[in-house]
Amino acid sequence: MVKRNWIGAAALGLSLALAGAPAQAFDESKYPDFAGQWKKPRTGGIVNQWDITKPVGRGQQAPLTPEYQAIFEAGLADQEAGGQGNDPTGICIPDGMPRAMNVIFPMEIVIQPKVVHIMIEYLTMLRRIYTDGRDFPEGFEPSYMGYSIGNWIDEDGDGRYDALEVETRLLKGPRTFDPSGVPLHKDNQTIVKERFYLDKANPDILRDDVTTIDHALTRPWTVNKWYIRDRDPIWVEAICNEQNDHLKLGGEDYMVSADGFIMPAKKNQAPPDLKFFKPTQQTQQ
Repeated sequence: MVKRNWIGAAALGLSLALAGAPAQAFDESKYPDFAGQWKKPRTGGIVNQWDITKPVGRGQQAPLTPEYQAIFEAGLADQEAGGQGNDPTGICIPDGMPRAMNVIFPMEIVIQPKVVHIMIEYLTMLRRIYTDGRDFPEGFEPSYMGYSIGNWIDEDGDGRYDALEVETRLLKGPRTFDPSGVPLHKDNQTIVKERFYLDKANPDILRDDVTTIDHALTRPWTVNKWYIRDRDPIWVEAICNEQNDHLKLGGEDYMVSADGFIMPAKKNQAPPDLKFFKPTQQTQQ
């Protein structure tokens, strides 16, 4: 009995020693203060466009190839007629990257020793940015948010990190930059590079310099996005499927009427193909 107690005490002591080992400690003071709720600016004509310094739609002046400029124009024409155009999110497909960083609803950033979590309220979208030195995996299943690897940067050598640099790959589609339908290439070879940092003049402004490399573009497209901090936030759910009246059938956009029937989204739109439904039998008099 005495021997058993001694072994148990030794094991407990070893466990406590390992738990308190300095090598395992996470020093939060080394990292920038990203705590709180981050919201996109709501002034100056900012809606959900990708480059928040320019007007939505054609005003974005996206550096598209001729092929994808034509796709963009066709999508705009469809939206003007009442359809969804190129925007896939009307039926609640997630924004994906890089569009998720439009931050339609607020986001929260949680820093941990080996990963940074960006939790976006809209559609409960979650980004995991791995900061443990790993490389991109082989055979990874592509996703709308992709796979992100980050690197903390100490710019002035004071022992405290100033910025987080991130690269995101392994994405799937369909995805667009914003609701106007500025398209990304269907090959889904998108690479997104970001740099997150607090504004030096105002630490309640978070900046994200985003560069998108994509075969739909003639060159890498860089924009600066920024977010305003709320230190006493209120969080709500944003569930896209709830009360969503949009649906897509046979590649066409339709609406659900207030009384629950399919209705056209565009003028003179043909009805969906009902070949799998039997015609309603009329009661004989």
